[in-house]
Amino acid sequence: MSKIVYADNAATTFLSKHALGAMMPYLTEQPGNPSTVYSYGRTAKRAIEEARGKVAAAIGAKPEEIYFTGGGTEADNWAIKAAAELKREKGRHIISTEIEHHAVQHTLQYLEKLGYEVTYLKVDSGGNISLEDLRQAIRKDTILITVMMANNEIGTILPISEIGKIAREAGILFHTDAVQAAGHIPVNVSEMKIDMLSLTGHKFKGPKGTGALYIKKGLRLPTLLHGGGQERGVRSGTENVPGIVGLGAALEEAAANLKENSRRVTAMRDNLIEGLLTIPYTHLTGDTVNRLPGIASFVFECVEGESMVLLLDQNGICASSGSACSSGSLDPSHVLLAIGLPHEVAHGSLRLSLNEDNTDEDINIILEKMPKIITRLRDMSPVWEDKLAQLKHV
Repeated sequence: MSKIVYADNAATTFLSKHALGAMMPYLTEQPGNPSTVYSYGRTAKRAIEEARGKVAAAIGAKPEEIYFTGGGTEADNWAIKAAAELKREKGRHIISTEIEHHAVQHTLQYLEKLGYEVTYLKVDSGGNISLEDLRQAIRKDTILITVMMANNEIGTILPISEIGKIAREAGILFHTDAVQAAGHIPVNVSEMKIDMLSLTGHKFKGPKGTGALYIKKGLRLPTLLHGGGQERGVRSGTENVPGIVGLGAALEEAAANLKENSRRVTAMRDNLIEGLLTIPYTHLTGDTVNRLPGIASFVFECVEGESMVLLLDQNGICASSGSACSSGSLDPSHVLLAIGLPHEVAHGSLRLSLNEDNTDEDINIILEKMPKIITRLRDMSPVWEDKLAQLKHV
């Protein structure tokens, strides 16, 4: 069987052997419910608290500030809805951006239906916000700022420390969706003045269906799930012990190797970018410098993104397009439209996302296959024919 190149790590990652090894006893030998008082239960409880400590250490938090969830989407929903409920007497105005993940964007849209008002900050062509625009958007009734740490499609890293400082000075709660950032770039909730932070295990080689929400000590968010009182009474439900243990082990491993992994992955990413930009009418999306180590995102003019993904798959390469199939109609990514790309160009998007498991051979395979795929698709495209005809008359 020919080699499969996996270049969609921003969607999900392979479970690390270290994380799997940590999980195995709680999948096969230690069935305890952490709420029970006998030895199996006590062992499970200790394992959860050890994982809590590992997550806290990785993001500069205290263990008691970490609450485990079923993933990043749950953590985002909890942070935003609970903050809105907690501060509703002060006001109903929230500030966010036009490029948030749907877990944040759709939660905000839900709150808008309940009478909350949301200001969506515009971004520039690199996906960056203006801090002055943020300051201007703040009102007396602003209760929450929620801005992602790094964008999942174009890889741009946003100025979280500066945003945190502005929010803290204004007395406004600050939440960041760090799902793509945790385990890949340095994160310190104290230094960045973050009140709430969401993360999920499967983005850094932990198990799917696991996540965590950091809640700054002293901030008492309303209860997410009522029931048996797990997670100190605010997120009930029997804990996913193996998942929590795997998340903690994976994040601990990622944090320990962050500098070396970042160096290697950035070098591969830059080689990939340099090579693909030699294809005519190809454009890099996202900030050219301040971007996640592993994300290289492009638009190819006169090419349809889904077709690229399918042909890459036929050539043994796993990638994703910024186009999303929603409600039966193919629409360009809201992120690509927000950075100013025309609809017809945004349709030709491709995201290649790497991590430390990728190799230079993977990059070479992509660089070998991509020009042929683009040529094949353009040769079949009437839009490409029109562009060539226009170029002849220039």
